[in-house]
Order: sequence, then C-alpha cells, then structure tokens
Amino acid sequence: MANDPAQKWVLYGASGYTGRLIAREATARGLQPVLAGRDAAKIEPLAAELRCDWRVFGLDNGAKIAAALEGTAAVLHCAGPFSATAEPMMEACLAAGVHYLDITGEIEVIESAKGRHDRALASAIAILPAVGMDVVPSDCLAARLSEALPQAVRLELAFGGTSSVSHGTAATIWENIGRGGRVRQDGRIVRVPAAWKIQEIPFPRGPRRAMTIPWGDVASAFHTTGIPNIEVYAAVPARQLSLLRRFRFLAPLAGIGAVQSLGQRWIDRRIRGPSEAELTRGRTEFWGRATDEAGRTAEATLETPNGYALTVKTSLAILQQVLAGRVHAGFSTPALALGGGFIETIAGVTFAWRQRPSR
Repeated sequence: MANDPAQKWVLYGASGYTGRLIAREATARGLQPVLAGRDAAKIEPLAAELRCDWRVFGLDNGAKIAAALEGTAAVLHCAGPFSATAEPMMEACLAAGVHYLDITGEIEVIESAKGRHDRALASAIAILPAVGMDVVPSDCLAARLSEALPQAVRLELAFGGTSSVSHGTAATIWENIGRGGRVRQDGRIVRVPAAWKIQEIPFPRGPRRAMTIPWGDVASAFHTTGIPNIEVYAAVPARQLSLLRRFRFLAPLAGIGAVQSLGQRWIDRRIRGPSEAELTRGRTEFWGRATDEAGRTAEATLETPNGYALTVKTSLAILQQVLAGRVHAGFSTPALALGGGFIETIAGVTFAWRQRPSR
C-alpha cells in the first residue's frame, strides 16, 4: 500500500501524543503512513522504529508544504493547536490536490473548513475535520437524533469521562479559555459566559452534573443536522463547577500574553497524557436530546472507549474510507460523510435509545 500513490498518506504531528498512538496502530494494520512533523529529532527515530518513510517540514510556507505532500493522497493532521496549524495545511492540501483530515475539536477550525467547501469541490478533494473523539461520536449521535425527530429545533449534547488529557489537548484548552463559552442560537454561533448553563445529565452509568462548553459540535452538529439551537455540555466534578462559576470573571486574563506563556510553560512541564491503563480501560459516555417546537423529544446515549483510543480507531477508519473513494469531495462532518450509524461500527461502542417520538 505504501508504494501506491493513491493510498500513500501523511500523518502530520506524528511525534505528538495522539500522533504516536495513530502511527503505531496504523503500522500494526499495515497502513504505513509517511510520518511528518517540524522536528527531525523527534520524527526520524519514530520512523526508524516503525519502519516508515518520513518528512520534516514546518507550516509557515504554503509552497513548501504543498511540495512536501507531493506523491501522497491524503493528510491526517494531528498537530495542534489547530487554530494555528489547520489553515496552512488545508491551503496546501487544496493546492496539492490532497485530501485533508484532522482531529480538531475547535469551532473556528470546523467553520474554516466549511468555508473551503467550494474550493475543495473544484480540487476534487475531501475536507473532513474532527475525525477523532472530537467530534465523531457526538456528531453521529446528533445525526441519529435528527433522523428520529426531523423537525427538531433544539439539540443538547453532553459527554463525560475520567481520562487525563494529552499535552496538545491541554494547550488547546488553555489557548481558548479566555474566550468564554459558545452555543448556537437561531443558527448563529454566539458567545456566552464560561459554565453558562449547568444541568444533570443522565449518562449510561449514572447522572452527573455538567456545564456548557465551547465544543466543536456547536459548529459540526449544525452542518450535520441543520438544528438551529445547540448546546454542548461536559461533565465536571461539583467542586470544580462551583469554582469555575465563581471565578469565571477572571477568564479574560488568560488571554494576556504573559499569562498565556506562564500557563503554557506549566503544561510543558506537567502534562504527559493518559496512562496505558487509562487508554485500555477508560470509557467515555455521551448523551443527546433533540426537541421540536411541540416539545417532543428524542434522547439517546453512547458509551465508547477512552477518547484517545477512540480517536485512533475513528481517524484511521475514516481515513481508509477516504482513500477508498467512499467520501465525496468538499467539506463534510463525520456523520455527513459516513452516516449517523458509523460510530456503531467501531469496536467497543454501545448506542442506546432513551426515548423516541411516536410517529
């Protein structure tokens, strides 16, 4: 497969926490990615260990990125924060005629990808952001709920898990913390305070309190379902919820350069990612509810493997569908590309209805 240009693909950000997980699983499956990133000292040893081709290039020169993608069919982009890295990679993919996938959960990146739909069609490539835990399961859940209640006007999604986060995820959270929350109202993305709403969510393993967060589904679920009002919740321990609401007026300070740098240095020193035990045994729970103007609801849940383990599974499964020509050109969300039932094809995933409207 690695010698077939139609199947050759680049894993950019291969030396990061999630990139390494994907690289190891890809080679175990015989997919043989071209490992790529900005630092030869990190990429070359990994490529030697996994017996993969490798390339080193930064993302500050579009022509050089496009040249580095020559002879490949797709990029799976795993180098965050995606707010800084996604646009140059998308532009290079458009120039080179190479399919673009990433594992973002960032609203702006998904919206930016949607804005390149017409150009992707003209270039005959797929642009498919958010092919990991952010946001494949919740996007598929949203699609299933919308199918059950086609006239829904409100969508609530929630997730919870016990895993620690990777360095890249922590960096993205810290970069965005000063921006507060976001929801979709009447089709528009609007800013709201951090922890704007709190509610008790009936997750599969028991109820937990959760708060609104600016998650990628605020963008993606709208493009998947057309539902104009969307809120996304994350389960948070009660003490943290109380502290977040009490001190959320301080959140804008996180956007100050010196404070950002201080937080980033702390992340660099302390954050290493989930342990092997967390990856193997951890579970993530999802809940969703769609409501129409008459007050009818459709409600369902998902249980999945740990979010990072799930990202490996979903990103590679979607990549293989793209390489096989089963995903149409242009922008897609995961559920638009492969249907709401896609998540149930992933090992270890359980879907259950809580309520379906009568026809």
